[in-house]
Amino acid sequence: MMRPDLPYALGGVALGVLLLGNAALAPDAGPVRAIDVALVLVMAAALAVCRRYPVVALIAVTAAMLALHVRAHPGVSAAFPVLGAVYVVAWRGRRSAAALASLVFLGGFLARDISVAPVDRPGQLIVERTALLLGWFVAANIAGLVARQRRAYLEQVEQRAIEAERTREEMALRRAGEERLRIARDLHDSLTHNISVIKVQAGIAVHLARKHGEEPTAALLAIQEASGAAMRELRATLDVLRSPSDADCVGLARVGELAERTRAAGVPVQVTVTGQPRDLPAEVDQAGYRVVQEALTNVARHAGPATAQIHVEYAPAQLTVSVTDDGQASPDRPVTPGVGLRGMGERVTGLGGSLNAAPHDGGGFAVRARFPLDGPA
Repeated sequence: MMRPDLPYALGGVALGVLLLGNAALAPDAGPVRAIDVALVLVMAAALAVCRRYPVVALIAVTAAMLALHVRAHPGVSAAFPVLGAVYVVAWRGRRSAAALASLVFLGGFLARDISVAPVDRPGQLIVERTALLLGWFVAANIAGLVARQRRAYLEQVEQRAIEAERTREEMALRRAGEERLRIARDLHDSLTHNISVIKVQAGIAVHLARKHGEEPTAALLAIQEASGAAMRELRATLDVLRSPSDADCVGLARVGELAERTRAAGVPVQVTVTGQPRDLPAEVDQAGYRVVQEALTNVARHAGPATAQIHVEYAPAQLTVSVTDDGQASPDRPVTPGVGLRGMGERVTGLGGSLNAAPHDGGGFAVRARFPLDGPA
């Protein structure tokens, strides 16, 4: 990339070449000597640092060009570097310095023209040239001020856009928080009471059975355990909804608990883990757990007498979670995805993975979810 000062330096060199060429070719110009070349070099060096030191550069350029005009008389081209410096200084907000330098240069330029003008030279030419230079300097001052105001306006517009974007983000976060609280209230009102009743009734039934010297049935114990687990997970979900941070701590490390509860409900379950278990992103870990949970729920509800197999495979770039059963599902009877399967698909695809849920060719049903682990979700 070009350094910020490079255009100013190149502009100074180009104006120096123009000045020296004009002084050498103009019929009324004086001879160009070493000191004149030094003045041109001073002008070019001052313009090179005009961006960082605008006022100092303007003083140096004005003095050098007045001296060159007095010595070599290159004509109106001596005003060009001063015009550029005046524009930059006005653009930087130093209006007084720009106006004063313009008046000093015009006064010196006019004084030199009058002092060396021949007796037979009409004064109209001097007045016209001075008026032309005056218009140029007024235009340079105004252009610098307009450019400064435009830059301030653009900065203000940009700042307003940033503020508007920040306000929109804050409003979106606030609305999301309000929606989370509403969902939490609805879940609490609609589910907590019913699950609590189920848990209490199951606990009473277990207590009465043991009080009468009878062993509670496996189904009743499974209901008691499942309702307790449901209450714990519902409380965790409500905490997540009421808090801006995700407090849900379920993960694949608790797959064994799911298998135990499913066995208690009468469904034999086998768990297989291959590969090297490792720390997973929290979202992937939770999604894998929920896939296993929903798949086991479907086995208990729809598969009939069946055995389930859970397989968790850790690979360097992928996590695969699968739940298969040998139940009543058949390829001849297509499965209509319900809320559970759609929810699993949304969880998995939202993390960049893929989900396949379909009956086996030989009978039974299989759910397989793959999560990428080699990049951000």
